[in-house]
Amino acid sequence: METSNDTEGARPPRGRRVVVGTVALAVVVASAWTVTAWQNDDGKPDTESGGAVRTATAVVTRSDLSNAQTLDGTLGYGRATTVKGGKAGLITWLPTTGTTVRRGRPLYRVDNVPVPVFYGSTPLYRTLDARGTSGPDVRTVADNLRELGYDIGVQPSVGTWVTPQPVTGATAASVTASPAPASSGPPEAPSPTSTAPVQVQHGDGVLTADLIAAIKRWQTATGMPSTGVLGVGDLTVLSGAVRVEGVQAQLADAADGALMTVTSTTKSVTVPVDPSDAGSMRRGDAVTVSLPDASTARGTIASIGTAVRTSDASSGDDTSGQPRLTVGITLRDTAAVRGLNSAPVQVKFTSETRKGVLTVPIGALMALREGGYAVQLPGGRLVAVKTGMFSKGLVEVSGDGIGAGTKVVTTS
Repeated sequence: METSNDTEGARPPRGRRVVVGTVALAVVVASAWTVTAWQNDDGKPDTESGGAVRTATAVVTRSDLSNAQTLDGTLGYGRATTVKGGKAGLITWLPTTGTTVRRGRPLYRVDNVPVPVFYGSTPLYRTLDARGTSGPDVRTVADNLRELGYDIGVQPSVGTWVTPQPVTGATAASVTASPAPASSGPPEAPSPTSTAPVQVQHGDGVLTADLIAAIKRWQTATGMPSTGVLGVGDLTVLSGAVRVEGVQAQLADAADGALMTVTSTTKSVTVPVDPSDAGSMRRGDAVTVSLPDASTARGTIASIGTAVRTSDASSGDDTSGQPRLTVGITLRDTAAVRGLNSAPVQVKFTSETRKGVLTVPIGALMALREGGYAVQLPGGRLVAVKTGMFSKGLVEVSGDGIGAGTKVVTTS
């Protein structure tokens, strides 16, 4: 019997050729090796060439297989974002690192006036000083005051026409609100002191008299001037509660620059993943996180990034400079990481599991010249098999005459 790593340069001896080899281990390994075994026409091994393939026997077993990979990750509070001030003035108070700031609480102070946190996706991008003003920024104010327990009254429904009018002034009227007319145009002849009517759209809030009154009550309770008017920079609109990661500004700095960085308040794990490996991952999949103290914690894939980034050489891993997607992991039991704010971890991903399948060592597979695979019994007979999952040196097989306990020839 002869072994060879290069079959093109050698002249095959007489007889039929059988290629013995392995294929790629799923997920982890790209390719392995190929062995060419020669047999004479009588089916016996040809040993005249002087080479030999060392073989042994293995038993077909029934076991569980899974495609798993373990990747390096980082435990922390997620990606930090920068908070910038939105109005002129001087910084007179800043939070300390590690502080958690929730809805309605001040994130910093400008000229000794608090700048509270509201939750939402649309910040204040204009001064809200006219009854009837509508838009998603007004919706942010209305939703947050309602959540803080303030009575904001009834908001006009979608399709209603409203006429903005100044908040201040003794003659200012309440919001002019009316159902959408049958015609496609707005109502005619607006008041001489008002602007043109606008129609309430999906996602809009409306600055009604009741909402203005709620703003005044909230401003008084918070320590802000009770004007019923809100301007750009009077609020910091964030997606939720935040933890102060770091403070860049100092007291007496101008309030219209970068002030601090904030993160989520919940610990999570981020893992840089090769884009080709991310295809086997799904949101909701369970993972196992190995912590520095050798304990483990269960987690779930919460997000799979869509932006490919080049890994930073400062990360200290061997993949610096390679394109990576960021996969976010939430921890099911945060008690396991209560004493850690940041740490390197390892995350085990399992994309597929096959339970109770027949398996043989990969070295038992023989690639047939006519296509497909077979295993060889100790007496020399070949039995065609269908392959399934490959994992950790084993391969799932099925075929007539193959069962648990069957002995097969394998390379060693």
